[in-house]
Amino acid sequence: MSGHSKWATIKRQKGANDQKRGQLFTKLSKAITIAVKQGGSITDPESNFKLRLAVDAARAANMPKENIERAISRAAGRDAGDIEEVVYEGFGPGGFSVVVEGLTDNRNRTNSEVKIVFDKNGGRLGGQGSVMYQFEQKGMIVVDIGTKSFEDVFQTALDANADDVEDAGGGEALIYTKPQAFSEVRDIVESVGLQIKEALLSFKPIVLSPIENVDDAKKALSFVEKLEEMDDVNRVFVNFDIPDSLMESLQ
Repeated sequence: MSGHSKWATIKRQKGANDQKRGQLFTKLSKAITIAVKQGGSITDPESNFKLRLAVDAARAANMPKENIERAISRAAGRDAGDIEEVVYEGFGPGGFSVVVEGLTDNRNRTNSEVKIVFDKNGGRLGGQGSVMYQFEQKGMIVVDIGTKSFEDVFQTALDANADDVEDAGGGEALIYTKPQAFSEVRDIVESVGLQIKEALLSFKPIVLSPIENVDDAKKALSFVEKLEEMDDVNRVFVNFDIPDSLMESLQ
């Protein structure tokens, strides 16, 4: 497994522990709102796959059921607000590529705040298309291997037409799919009894930028954390590759 994947897995496993609970629930509610809007106001997760993913993410973060139901109802009503998706591309300190996904009700505010984080932390915002070519959109399904072997999970995923499988360590595996096959693979993986811990559409780097010393690694991780701490930022994708040994020394 690459250093990039190891970093992503560590970050995911730390999860909500590094975010204020209220802030996390606000971000999850925004994701539910966008999913309902983009799904033609369909509020049934079984008929709106993006909403299903948003609800699953909320449940995984232990968001109370009543909060989830309230977010869905609000998204379908007139008080949903003008939340929209925004995407930023740029370069982190040292030159690695960054894609930032945001959910905002004020594009100008978010534009300004994202630019400030880039400028103050050695990064540089780029224009549309400046780094996206270094990533490909993939479905990513994180499963608990449980009592099965990684080889069993690997074969199940390939039989379900997944693109790739990685051993994420800690008893987990990452299954990557083409976006159009995401729903089908997810359902097959779930049907054979594998516990899905997270499922999302992500941007997986196809070009990696190596980071090989402690100072640069610390700057890179600090930069990404500052972006993720922003209220309007939903997810951050990067292409840096930090060696496993160096990553372990930074935990």
